[in-house]
Amino acid sequence: MPALLLQRQAGTTFSPGGLPGGRRPMETNAERRTVIVGIAGGSGSGKTTFANRLAGAIGRDLVNLIHHDSYYRDRSGISPVKRAEINYDHPDALETELLTGHLDLLRDGIKVEVPVYNFSTHCREKRTESVLPRPLILVEGILVLSDPVLAGYFDLRIFIDLDGDLLLARRIGRDVSERGRTVKASLCQYTETTRPMLHEYVLPSRKNADIVISGEKLLDDTAFQILGQGLKHLLGMENTKPGN
Repeated sequence: MPALLLQRQAGTTFSPGGLPGGRRPMETNAERRTVIVGIAGGSGSGKTTFANRLAGAIGRDLVNLIHHDSYYRDRSGISPVKRAEINYDHPDALETELLTGHLDLLRDGIKVEVPVYNFSTHCREKRTESVLPRPLILVEGILVLSDPVLAGYFDLRIFIDLDGDLLLARRIGRDVSERGRTVKASLCQYTETTRPMLHEYVLPSRKNADIVISGEKLLDDTAFQILGQGLKHLLGMENTKPGN
């Protein structure tokens, strides 16, 4: 893998066929367990793109992709004016305890109902998304490595790194095209909350990552295949071909 695109954190060790830090994978199918990977980085860094490509390399039938954003707290009980005053880039804006509870259930082989969050209204919709247990769970979000409890669930921690100017450009494009916001509203939020929280919570969590990857030019297909094959090895599924 290109050295500039993928870095092992200082002090991180990789044992043959094992996890960073010498953590041991499952050794037999009888001992197989769920592997959980955390993917962090600034808003617009490419976390979702990375997670989707990794899921494709592994086989989507083996993977659940869970977005921390789905667990924003429901604000239907307060007025739209009050909702607009909330700092949605702060850890308190997310119901992370519900996410960790869902990870516990999925590891135990139990289906969960993930909230569906509406970014335009800042409220949860009445419907939920059913998620069935699968061998590999990818959890992506800006704060997934900054919360020590949540970070403790991950067998592998990845941070997508990207320059601040590119983060801003990507975020505005996404907010306008996907979340129904104006350029002015997106820029205002970035200036008032996103950028300060990026420096207070997101960037410091980079030190908690096992692997740091550049978001400017994500890994090529070969690198994703290698990473995916490594994760399948941990699952005891090396010979499983990617599905749809």
